[in-house]
Amino acid sequence: MSTRARSAVPPTVVVGASAGGVEALRDLALGLPEDLPAAVLVVLHVPAAGTSVLPAILARAGRLPARHARDGDVLEAGTILVAPPDRHLVVIDGRVSLTRGPQENGHRPAVDVLFRSAARSHGARVHGLVLSGALDDGAAGAVAVTQRGGRCLVQDPQEALYDSMPRAAAAAAGLGDGGALSVRDMPAALLSWLGDLPPPEGPDQVSELMQKETAMADLDPGALQDPVPPGNPAGFGCPDCAGSLFEIDEGRLRRYRCRVGHAWSPESLLARQTVGMESALWMALRSLEEKVALTDELAERAAGQGHPETARRFGTRSREARKAAELVRDLIADIDSGESRPEEFSA
Repeated sequence: MSTRARSAVPPTVVVGASAGGVEALRDLALGLPEDLPAAVLVVLHVPAAGTSVLPAILARAGRLPARHARDGDVLEAGTILVAPPDRHLVVIDGRVSLTRGPQENGHRPAVDVLFRSAARSHGARVHGLVLSGALDDGAAGAVAVTQRGGRCLVQDPQEALYDSMPRAAAAAAGLGDGGALSVRDMPAALLSWLGDLPPPEGPDQVSELMQKETAMADLDPGALQDPVPPGNPAGFGCPDCAGSLFEIDEGRLRRYRCRVGHAWSPESLLARQTVGMESALWMALRSLEEKVALTDELAERAAGQGHPETARRFGTRSREARKAAELVRDLIADIDSGESRPEEFSA
């Protein structure tokens, strides 16, 4: 992009939220002034098949117009663009792109995709806000923004309905105590920052990893077919495609990505593994209960036909299956439901 074209692109505020985020987003919209000199882009984790009414909620709550982003929209100051369900919101220079790229942390749209692509495109003229949400989504995005010279804030964990996302983002990006604010105080902080922005930059160096990850979200075949993996072998499998995961070490943050772009934070990977394990246990329990029913029926039939030895053998198998089924039921009951949070995943 030319220097003249860059100067026409407004500063960008990227906002990410998940569980409990609607209330926080509404409070944020309420405090943003109608002459805000920045474009606002929002990702709220929603189910892929759901219907989002978030733009209407934000438009009613505040003074800025809000709508779902459309592919190719130009960034405009004083406008809120919301990622639609099942589409990543990607920033490319002064426009947005909607893609069905690989999910990140089980989500599409994903907070990290938006933050990373905006940081890659606009550098220090990006401000990131991480609001209420479970697990550690947004941490990688906050790191990307700060790596490129942008600034981040997180919702005060004491205020957030779900404090995991703000805490994880603050820790990963090294924000310190001053990086957490009440949502109602964020607009004033943003206006102060927007009054002290660096001029638009010319072409600059973006890390190869950030370039590659942003391209993956945009389903770029060059990135997906690159023989060089995005990190070092982690020894884990990807829950979405069963491919090998590679570990990406960013100092305070370690995360995982497979060759085709599915990305996982540690907590999200653990949560999805817990969901998968519970599903496998239920299948095992179903097989064992069916085995109990079948061996009981066969034992009864053999006894009725005057074959006591065969009936005894089937009875032994039934008791063994019952014992195994009891163990599996105990394992299912012992799974910490707070870890799995299946509602946190869009698929």
